[in-house]
Amino acid sequence: MRIGIPREIKTLEGRVALVPAACGDLVRAGHEVFIESGAGLKSGFTEEDFEAVGVGILPDAAALYGKAELVVKVKEPIEGDLDHLRSDHLLFCYLHLAAEPKLTERLIDIGLTGVAFETVEEADGSLPLLAPMSNIAGRIGVQVATHLLHQPQGGRGILLGGLPSADRGHVVVLGAGAAGGNSARLAAASGARVTVFDKRQDRLAEMMAIGSNVTALYPYIETVGEYVSRADMVIGAVLVTGARAPHVVTREMISSMNEGSVVVDISVDQGGCVESTRPTTYKDPTYQVDGVTHFCVTNMPGAVPRTSSQALSAAILPYVQQMARPDWEQRQALARGVNVRSGELVHPALK
Repeated sequence: MRIGIPREIKTLEGRVALVPAACGDLVRAGHEVFIESGAGLKSGFTEEDFEAVGVGILPDAAALYGKAELVVKVKEPIEGDLDHLRSDHLLFCYLHLAAEPKLTERLIDIGLTGVAFETVEEADGSLPLLAPMSNIAGRIGVQVATHLLHQPQGGRGILLGGLPSADRGHVVVLGAGAAGGNSARLAAASGARVTVFDKRQDRLAEMMAIGSNVTALYPYIETVGEYVSRADMVIGAVLVTGARAPHVVTREMISSMNEGSVVVDISVDQGGCVESTRPTTYKDPTYQVDGVTHFCVTNMPGAVPRTSSQALSAAILPYVQQMARPDWEQRQALARGVNVRSGELVHPALK
């Protein structure tokens, strides 16, 4: 199989889908691996690193896509990628099509087979290719929001963990999966009061076990509204596999928050679980709604590309190895991950 790794061109995206060590394993398995020139530089991997394990360096996107049968990238294809994709390509990356109707139409028109990292689902319901980036996004969300709470950034001027004679900050986390769980753990470790909402009792129990400063609650609408109105920081991390995220936080709830509070919507890739969410980039990452700062960057882990590339590559390599075989769809987790095929939308959550 000829496997191609293009350079990511989304705004300030520095990740690379496969690190040199992973490429080396594929080469040793008999596959031809090619990478676009410069694709690994922002993650700290030089062309010499890739060449040393037998990877071919191609000068531009046209050459890369022209050579590849299996295209492995990080983020969804955008203008500049789409012009090079063909009907015979097998595309493996994050797609998030529920929030991207125009992209969905383009991929259907192209007629390729697209397998989305976020919908590769094992028999136990786990999402192994979404988890590592969710872990990172959950931590980044709290780190960024902590900074945005500082007064020079327009925040309420709160030290999240408080001090003797000073209140602790209050963090509300919506969803206790990989992203929300990491947010809750980091916020709790800082000393903040943390309230986590989730529908699953096992996840609520896991959140309570973090520490005495964590409260875990079922997301009744009135209860969510009550806690959001008093929160200094709200982290949205609600996921419905493959589908658009439901609005758990309404615009009315946002208007009830104190001026200078912060909202981070990690669910933005799937449309957002906060009604006032709109996608942003690291070039212009925040905006204000009713005095509340919103951080809704669609590629949050792209801020730490070295760490993210290493974690993502380790997660996806076994699946890339499977996809490089002609019988790859017999692997049920990958078959569940197919979003589009031969001009048709096939994932049930997207129909």
